[in-house]
Amino acid sequence: MLTRDEALSLMHEWTPSERLRIHALGVARVMEDLARRLGQDPEVYGVAGLLHDADYDRWPEEHPARIVAWLEARGEAELARAIAAHATVRTGVRAESLLERALVASDEVTGFVTACALVRPQRTEGLEPRSIRKKMKTPAFAAGVDREELIEGFRRLAELIGGTEDEHFQRVVDVLHAHRAELGLA
Repeated sequence: MLTRDEALSLMHEWTPSERLRIHALGVARVMEDLARRLGQDPEVYGVAGLLHDADYDRWPEEHPARIVAWLEARGEAELARAIAAHATVRTGVRAESLLERALVASDEVTGFVTACALVRPQRTEGLEPRSIRKKMKTPAFAAGVDREELIEGFRRLAELIGGTEDEHFQRVVDVLHAHRAELGLA
């Protein structure tokens, strides 16, 4: 099993952009929290979060094929499939397992909530789901975040674990707030 330290090292090696590194760390923290809540292995979930975009900076046209191939070569089929499933349009792999759905449900929302926090002087402190929903209605805000994928990812995760959109948003805010120093949100 690939360890978190090994995944972090590879992510740093393959990802020169500090912005994308911070995104990967945020997704990893959100995934670890979800794993703990669901009785799953936080290390596996965290590694998926750390590596989901590892090849994007260097090989954007091939993303996520490079990291998927690297994981498959190491015998990490579960992680490879989860990362392939977070890019269904490119890979044709649909998220089915809990890990796969968790990654899809954590990726876009983590980026969006981070963007919401960065435009506030108090960052994550007091950030509420209704503010996030309001920002989602502004297409120019965090335009790179696919709103449809964000909502669909949550919907598919909720099919397995339940919960509301607002509960999901609040959990992500709480996780990012708890790790705000590490994620540049202090």
